[in-house]
Amino acid sequence: MGIGWRQPHYETLLAERPALGFIEVHSENFFADGGVTLAVLEAGRAAYDLSLHGVGLALGSAAGLDDWHLQRLARLVERVQPRWVSDHACFARVGSGLHAADLLPIPFTDESLALMVTHVQQVQERLGRPMLVENISAYVGWAGPGQDTLAEPEFFNALTQRSGCGLLLDVNNLFVNARNAGNGPETAAREAVRWVDAVRHGSVGEIHLAGHCEQEDGLVIDDHGSRVRDEVWRVYEHAIRRLGPVPTLIEWDTAVPDLGVLLGESQRARAVQA
Repeated sequence: MGIGWRQPHYETLLAERPALGFIEVHSENFFADGGVTLAVLEAGRAAYDLSLHGVGLALGSAAGLDDWHLQRLARLVERVQPRWVSDHACFARVGSGLHAADLLPIPFTDESLALMVTHVQQVQERLGRPMLVENISAYVGWAGPGQDTLAEPEFFNALTQRSGCGLLLDVNNLFVNARNAGNGPETAAREAVRWVDAVRHGSVGEIHLAGHCEQEDGLVIDDHGSRVRDEVWRVYEHAIRRLGPVPTLIEWDTAVPDLGVLLGESQRARAVQA
């Protein structure tokens, strides 16, 4: 089991060395050529297996990959030799390089799939290793000529088969999207379970768990700012029964609590797998 290693816990984690299977950081925070931050990452890598989780490749962007970004990622991967490298099934780049600084949803179509396969293969060739691609939480969808023609799990099954990448299955995102489709918590959990059941066996390389919040207008936000909800834990339990003991990460990025809270959530995930 692992946790997202964020700045408030850099020092504590290195001092206490709690029992964890791995730690995960956001790749883009360590693109500098040197400095204190990179030194801290190397110290963490010496103590734990490391997962590099990116937010900037924009694998689904028709504008193509950013060569500078991919070069920096490749240098970081070569330097710290992580266990996993991952990013999201989204677009963010348009035109001659404008970046939206967000994880925007892609249409689940054959055309979008072909583009994603091409970009994932380009990244994997540059890194010299397979990567993981995460399903995102989406707050808008595609309509008209760009509307979805493939079910989301069908899209990811084809992506992993054709590109050789793995799926980073974010269970909380499944639940959040089902809630925002108008379902109550129990129905949303059942929809998430059906999504898990449709995943190609052996394609999932990592699982993410996180908290979410519900706004007054009913919109559910994947804010990574609280404990994992009970309904999401139930979906996770089902996922482990079906997929086996997949390495699992607790994400917590806003209102970051004491390290012990994250470790407690990680221990709960460990108990599910046991």
